[in-house]
Amino acid sequence: MRETGLTPCARAMKGMNPMTTEVQANLNNVDLDAVAALAGAIQEDPEKGKTAWQAEVTWKGAFRSDVKIRDFAPIPSDEPPTLGGTDTAPNPVEQLLGALGNCLVVGYAANASASGIAINDLRIDLSGDLDLHTFLGLRPGHAGYDGVTVEVHLDADASREQLEELHRKVTETSPVGHTFINTVPVRIDLA
Repeated sequence: MRETGLTPCARAMKGMNPMTTEVQANLNNVDLDAVAALAGAIQEDPEKGKTAWQAEVTWKGAFRSDVKIRDFAPIPSDEPPTLGGTDTAPNPVEQLLGALGNCLVVGYAANASASGIAINDLRIDLSGDLDLHTFLGLRPGHAGYDGVTVEVHLDADASREQLEELHRKVTETSPVGHTFINTVPVRIDLA
């Protein structure tokens, strides 16, 4: 039975691919029913797709800080000794790479599961080039990454063509990836 009103992706997330072949509801330990319910709710009411996320960062002395997100334990941040820190936690630019990698993992798990592809192993290596001149006030310019390289190591029960299609879907829909790639307005106000 084909469900109408849902996109092919939403039908796949609901446990059916566009060809109506059954897909395991918890393939790769992904709760496809929950994702399908969300996709269906957004399909019916597009306003439900507009979300807002928050974080609160508190200074802990020197270059240490904690970020509080929802009800989770605080996530620490620090700088390595070469940048004047005490090396008690990853620094913000490392965490930014981690956020991109984490977002891509979610994309691979969700899209592979919706496509009926079992993931055997997935590792994402990320690196970025950053020139510290602007950060240290030595010259004007761009203080952020000059470039980021991402290498996906994916072992899955799928053909090369299926993996390439999966990769395309993930890279085209990653929220953090899109944030990296596109100019995103940021307003930083002093309260």
